[in-house]
Amino acid sequence: MAAVGCALLMHPKQLSIQHFTYQLPDEQIARYPLPQRDASRLLVYRDGEITEDIYRNIATHLPEHSLMIFNNTRVVEARLLFKKETGAIVEVFCLEPGTQYADITTALLQQEKVTWKCLIGGASKWKPGQTLQKSIVVDNNETIIVQAKYLAKEAESFLVELSWTPAHFSFADILHYAGVMPLPPYIKRTAEIADAERYQTIYAHTAGSVAAPTAGLHFTDAVFQQLHKKGIADEYVTLHVGAGTFRPVKSELMEHHHMHAEFIDVTASCIQHILQHLDKHITVTGTTSMRTVESLYWMGVKLLLNPGDAAPDLTIHQWDPYELNANDISASMALEALLQYLQRNGLQRLIASTSLLIAPGYQVKIPHALVTNFHQPQSTLLLLVAAFIGDDWRTIYNYALQNDFRFLSYGDGCLLFRSKM
Repeated sequence: MAAVGCALLMHPKQLSIQHFTYQLPDEQIARYPLPQRDASRLLVYRDGEITEDIYRNIATHLPEHSLMIFNNTRVVEARLLFKKETGAIVEVFCLEPGTQYADITTALLQQEKVTWKCLIGGASKWKPGQTLQKSIVVDNNETIIVQAKYLAKEAESFLVELSWTPAHFSFADILHYAGVMPLPPYIKRTAEIADAERYQTIYAHTAGSVAAPTAGLHFTDAVFQQLHKKGIADEYVTLHVGAGTFRPVKSELMEHHHMHAEFIDVTASCIQHILQHLDKHITVTGTTSMRTVESLYWMGVKLLLNPGDAAPDLTIHQWDPYELNANDISASMALEALLQYLQRNGLQRLIASTSLLIAPGYQVKIPHALVTNFHQPQSTLLLLVAAFIGDDWRTIYNYALQNDFRFLSYGDGCLLFRSKM
């Protein structure tokens, strides 16, 4: 098994995505969730050994008085369907706000109009400058008129102005009333009423994602009760999941793959809690939670490497971990630096963006275990799993395939313990 903590032998830019693939039979892709969230199967990998259980019993596999971290982002109904006068349907998939907004929350609170980066289904049927319109009737029988105006074509998306009347509604309201839950394309069905609840974690709080942090879909109040009985604390970070997170890698080498930036929001008290558990045990629920806490480390590194910078740029770029000199900076030092920065600036929370790519060659700094679903072949999520546990990812996925585990967003999942160094 590849050692996770070994020295970097190859820059991840030189990784070939062809080495991170497997054959996923269509029948093993879960189209629907199980009736009970916590009845999903759980593959447990520890010290090279694989065992099986269900999510309802996950607490039995975790150390007492440890910490679990969850991503409390909330999925927005990001798909807007407009019908042209010809009857043709144009789908506007709202990916992320325009660059003029400080963060997603600010953009979602806009009234009257907003500019958004979108994917367009049926783009050939919609010309620049043309306006599409739809009307919806909301709970109090009030009618909302929503318009979409094509502004410009960008490299991987379209810039669209969305406006509405009455203007007192926020854009979050518009998406809620007029939008459709954005199920991943591999589920191959239209969203149903039940998906509004089931494609959302029970602890979803802060709206902003266009895809669910799916590892958390298996957790129920009963599971949290079992965790708390064992003295396992829960903490919450926010990473608003963009469509780019799940985009398959299409370039042969990773150096040509572009990671989209995603907003993160973490409180000072959460960072303090993580700091207190560094020498105990930390489990992150989902790849997004892992990318968030690892991004916190690199933000602290940037502060320590530039101590005199009055206005530090805490944005984490795709290749930062492989090019910053952080050899002598521990996780505790980095998190302490972050806390001091927040205190100096009178801040209770940290809001920043990250494009962090975790791939083989990356040395994990904070989590000891990862809860995650089974991911698509040739995806950055699979690269993250391979970075976390080494080449044994193949053994785990082969076992799951041979034993009829259900794959992807509505499927089963696994609890992976990092190799001891």
